[in-house]
Amino acid sequence: MIAATIRLFGLSLTLAGSAMAEPTYTQLRFDDLQGWLDDDHQAAFDVFTNTCRDLNDPQWEILCDFAKTNPDPRSFFEKFFHPVLIEDGDPMLFTGYFEPQLSGSREKDASYPYPIYGVPDDLVLGEPYFTRREIDEDQPLAGRGLELAWLADPVDLFFLQVQGSGRISLPDGTMMRVGYGGKNGRDYSSVGMALVDRGVFEPHQVSAAVIRDWVYQNGEEGRALLWENESYVFFREVSEVPADLGPLGAMNRSITEGRSIAVDPAFVTLGAPVWIEKEGAEPLNRLMVAQDTGSAIKGAQRADIFFGTGDDAGLEAGKIKDSGRMIVLLPTTMAHRLVVAHR
Repeated sequence: MIAATIRLFGLSLTLAGSAMAEPTYTQLRFDDLQGWLDDDHQAAFDVFTNTCRDLNDPQWEILCDFAKTNPDPRSFFEKFFHPVLIEDGDPMLFTGYFEPQLSGSREKDASYPYPIYGVPDDLVLGEPYFTRREIDEDQPLAGRGLELAWLADPVDLFFLQVQGSGRISLPDGTMMRVGYGGKNGRDYSSVGMALVDRGVFEPHQVSAAVIRDWVYQNGEEGRALLWENESYVFFREVSEVPADLGPLGAMNRSITEGRSIAVDPAFVTLGAPVWIEKEGAEPLNRLMVAQDTGSAIKGAQRADIFFGTGDDAGLEAGKIKDSGRMIVLLPTTMAHRLVVAHR
């Protein structure tokens, strides 16, 4: 989350700001899940056990304790969970996110003039703080010792905030890692949607690469486009996270490439297994774990798939804007009570 913040490069027209219908809860069978028998349940089980101990609920705690006995993964999920389809009237949307790897420095110089800020001590959770434009133009945070590192490119900084975490390659060959620390209490606005509203692009044309190119090619107008997203993310250094592990998610645990998703915790319990059936050019049926959140990830049928670290992961993540459905796996008793209560 995470860390995650606002990783939807293109259109947040999906659910943001819409009036959602009262959610419905439909209990399914595992036979209803497309491709269930073909998945690597061990891989999903390993990711689940990484965060299940953080679920503060007796039913989850019992399951997590049993998981420590190393049961057969597929049998574990089938015996102790029920698939529940949660819907709120909006169609499913899958997008992708990743962890950028950027060049930077711990010291400001001519090559690295753009600061990655830590969390200001006068930031109050939920209250409006300086806007993106005010921070960039008026520099109210400069000289307060908040700079964690410096980048060469303001657009890289913007998209680092969009992703919510990243790795910074330093001049001495070492690497530092930054994760989500907080935000300025301002609403997220999609700069991709702004370009669509202006008639510059059609919705299907918008991607991170397209936005980046447009900003570069349009000088001051490009910089002003970024200011339309008033939301600003602050970071914290998390270099203690080993390089072979993913960035920290909203549960403050490393997330896993291809097995972790960001969800709306108003509908999906963080730490819960979630079966996804993603359509599109590269369909994907897989058991994931909801370990992250994001400001643009709103609604019962909304998920952001973590694709890993670096440019290749970013290219893959940027392609994803697909329909389908996702089904939450809930402890048996919890699933039954939830479905009955909402009939």
